[in-house]
Amino acid sequence: MTITIQFSKSLSSHQNPLIVPFYAHDVGAQCAAADFLSDKALSVISSIVSLQDENGFLGKDGQSLELYFAADVPEGARRVILFGLGEKRDMSAIAAENLGGKLCAILNGLSSQSVVVAGEGVEHPAHFVLGAALRSYRFERYKTMDQEKAQATQLKSLEFCAYDAEITQEEYQDLVPVLSGVELARDLVNEAPNALYPESYAALIAEELKPLGVDIEILDEKKMRKMGMGAIMAVGQGSERQPRMVVMRWKGKGVAKDAKPIALVGKGVTFDTGGISIKPSAGMDEMKMDMGGSAAVVGTMKTLALREAPAYVVGIVGLAENMPSANAYRPGDIVTSYAGKTIEVLNTDAEGRLVLADALAYVQEKYDPDTIIDLATLTGAMMVALGNEYCGTFANDDALWDDMSSAAKNADEKIWRMPLDDAWSKEMLSTVADLRNIGQSRFAGACTAAAFLQHFVDKGRKWAHMDIAGTAWVKKDKPTVPKFGTGFGVRTLNQLVKQAYDIAKD
Repeated sequence: MTITIQFSKSLSSHQNPLIVPFYAHDVGAQCAAADFLSDKALSVISSIVSLQDENGFLGKDGQSLELYFAADVPEGARRVILFGLGEKRDMSAIAAENLGGKLCAILNGLSSQSVVVAGEGVEHPAHFVLGAALRSYRFERYKTMDQEKAQATQLKSLEFCAYDAEITQEEYQDLVPVLSGVELARDLVNEAPNALYPESYAALIAEELKPLGVDIEILDEKKMRKMGMGAIMAVGQGSERQPRMVVMRWKGKGVAKDAKPIALVGKGVTFDTGGISIKPSAGMDEMKMDMGGSAAVVGTMKTLALREAPAYVVGIVGLAENMPSANAYRPGDIVTSYAGKTIEVLNTDAEGRLVLADALAYVQEKYDPDTIIDLATLTGAMMVALGNEYCGTFANDDALWDDMSSAAKNADEKIWRMPLDDAWSKEMLSTVADLRNIGQSRFAGACTAAAFLQHFVDKGRKWAHMDIAGTAWVKKDKPTVPKFGTGFGVRTLNQLVKQAYDIAKD
């Protein structure tokens, strides 16, 4: 859940606390809303700011100063928080979002249910508010103890006040689909694995997206087995909860009948024990996030539907639970994928690529997409290489990489191009089957995983693989991203679709 956002042309009377933004200048902090506040309020606040030394409040990025008044002096408020916006020049929309997120982080610790922001003069105000909303996200559906007390001091609403509040509200409403998609993706990643498993996940996708006009096709274990999807079925055979594959199809208005779609493919391993090649127990609870790629795809499809994108996009997610049991697949097994290629299983913890292999083959055969983007929390090797800051991205087409790089930059999601090489493709060849599911050494694990997937992409088709292992789940808060499930990928994918369709039509 996120906070409620409201807009107003005037400040509410006796509202506490009141947030007053300041810009940083060489001559000292300057009130952004100087023309919006009363002369009395501006005089009182400015006199306090003028007394600040170099270690005090100077309007720097994310800086704050909390003031209490014995009487209702500034606009009827006894409690006023000065908030620093940093330097005004060349402030971008992304910078505004990060500032909004930083403000929300401060407000979360103030024990106030509602706040009012004197927002006149804030650059990119709709994005500023979006940043606050993104940062306000909380996953608390399972909390029951002391909730009445906790909610009494929890931030629930933010009112943004400015002369052109109606315009800002309209601009913000255009951004709400992105917020909704990210929130859904975060909810999915944070959900408990006993509640989110292949069957329940597939049902949830249909419940969320069907009412928005997204066509849904769910393949159950019987259909997949009959179709020859031996790779994903092998991954899920150790669990009582059988695999599912969900296809989401969005075709907006104005799209040509013969248009080829963009395909978004997501790994959805709802819980990954590693199978017979079992993971260490420490930290295994976090493997509920191993469906982060699928969450990004589902969140993106919701965003596209909510904003009625004039685009043709097919999302497909392979859902499975990787468990050890008497019926689990084993190291040494050879399975036959939907593409007909046989795979030697050498490590059952390299299961995500098997799930993706069948999904990639199916979406190409049925929908013949122009471009494919797959997302997966695929390798620990990528986390070793890039940590939690960057998503390693492999692309077989330079123009596609350029488009993705631009989209990610505009979405404030960091991606870094990784290499594809024939040497790694050859390394994934097996001596007893067509392919092996891990490389022949511990080196370049993220690259060999991508090379494995490339074997399931038709020649001449544009494809990119995003390894979001380090970015789908974080343990430290970021300006617009609270810790744990991040929803990474939704904004980049939405922006990529927008560049391909919306902007091209303008």
